[in-house]
Amino acid sequence: MPRVPVHTIDDAPDDSREALRTQGERVGKVINIFAEMAHAPALLKMYATTEELLREESSLDEPTRQAIHLTVANVNDCDYCQAAYTGAAKAAGHSEDDTVAIRRGILPDDDRLTALLQVAREIAANSGYVEDTTWKAAREAGWSDKEILEAYADVVRTIMTNYFNHLVGTEVDLPEPPPLD
Repeated sequence: MPRVPVHTIDDAPDDSREALRTQGERVGKVINIFAEMAHAPALLKMYATTEELLREESSLDEPTRQAIHLTVANVNDCDYCQAAYTGAAKAAGHSEDDTVAIRRGILPDDDRLTALLQVAREIAANSGYVEDTTWKAAREAGWSDKEILEAYADVVRTIMTNYFNHLVGTEVDLPEPPPLD
């Protein structure tokens, strides 16, 4: 059971209603994470602003961003986000097999993306520290310093959602991701 109320648009704090409505329209329904974030309007608005900024300003395409989100959710063992980002990665063009491979850490047919995801994995697992060899491998795979830093921004944005779900005990209201076996 979650620690905070799961709001609807109608019973959310006044300052959260528009942001909650917008997130519901973006996703296709009001999902639990946003319904709970709505209890703290500044938090929901912070998430919405960060997501909008990255979507509009990052040079990383949506499939890459969703692969980063799914990687970080796996590192942080966030069941809610693994479900959410599996669906988002599939909507961005990844196959279900790709989503499993991303969570495992290697896309067998995409060495370039795998190199960037290894950077994201290390950022999330090591409090921001990344081995020089990992950074170098991403650069050699064709990622620019700018793109690696934008990946970092998506890692931070994803850690926010992962930790939020851990903090409040968000109940999964989305299809479960395939098992990793």
